[in-house]
Amino acid sequence: MNTDELKNIVIEPQEGSTVKISGEIPFSYLEKERATAVKNLGKNIKADGFREGHIPEKVIVERVGEMAVLGEMAERALSKVYPEIVKTNELEVIGYPQISLTKLAQDNPLGFTAIVAIMPEISLPDYKKIAKEKNGKKETSEVTQAEVDAQIKDIFRQKAAYERLQEKAKDTEAKTDEPETHTHADGTVHEGPAHDDEVEVIVPKLTDELVKTLGQPGQFESVEDFKAKIREHLEMQKKQDVDSKHRAEITDAIIDETKVILPQVMIDAEINQMFAQMEGDLERAKLKMDDYLGHIKKTREDLKKEWTPAAEKRAKLQLVLNGIAEKENPEIDKGELDRQVLGLLEQYKDADEARVRTYIESVLQNEAVMRMLENE
Repeated sequence: MNTDELKNIVIEPQEGSTVKISGEIPFSYLEKERATAVKNLGKNIKADGFREGHIPEKVIVERVGEMAVLGEMAERALSKVYPEIVKTNELEVIGYPQISLTKLAQDNPLGFTAIVAIMPEISLPDYKKIAKEKNGKKETSEVTQAEVDAQIKDIFRQKAAYERLQEKAKDTEAKTDEPETHTHADGTVHEGPAHDDEVEVIVPKLTDELVKTLGQPGQFESVEDFKAKIREHLEMQKKQDVDSKHRAEITDAIIDETKVILPQVMIDAEINQMFAQMEGDLERAKLKMDDYLGHIKKTREDLKKEWTPAAEKRAKLQLVLNGIAEKENPEIDKGELDRQVLGLLEQYKDADEARVRTYIESVLQNEAVMRMLENE
């Protein structure tokens, strides 16, 4: 393909991080596609005296019309020229272009315009300063004795609730038609089953024999072991919660001061991913999307509108992480990359290795950027 013949192409910035590509393509590019275009148009045509797929060009053109052939030729020519235009002009395009033909005639150059989203320009704030300020205010993940005591009380609350359910199951056949009532602490009466949080739970004196009856068989050996494992579990859970919250505070603060205009295609991509995740969750629960939407009395458009702010935030976050990675070039463990790629390929046998590697590399890069920010 002669790139000199494409020099008349004009690239004009548009609103919303998009560009308008316009110009003309020599008719010779269309001529090269005529045989393939005619064959494609004729594949569903039937004509007496001819085998399917072996109908002469003249018969096909008479059936579909010369303009239909020209249109097919133009579409095929553009599909080959467009990537060259993008490459020559070093455009970081996102998604598919919206193409319109402005001139289409036999033996004349093909005129066209294409609107396509491009990777938006991003102006990052002083992300290191922001991270350092947030790191100085990070919550402690230390577990207090009060939290341990509350967890122990919750365990006995759950135990009491389970025992009540067991008792009710035994009494099902003897149950009368009289409504079940429960007296609240304020003296009011509630009909129906009691809620766990409405029943006062008194934690008994802990003994080795008692804690051995809690949890899974053999999970706790003594009171000391019971308390130690409760604290260990809380420490792990609280650390995860604090770390997750802290990361969100860092990235939210950076996003708030980042200047970027998101193309709609990036927002739509995030929303589509959110729908895909929701549909997967519903499928695992053996539910259908339409039935669920009917139950919550909402449409897809309602959800799309509700999810748009979150989708914008997710798109901005990835742009921020990519921008920081480009500046800082954090090191990625190649061995870990290879291990995770291999693991995913073993799980999804038909997956494309190149796409899997790109995905895992992006995940590891994001993690490396976050660790860098947390260490400021």
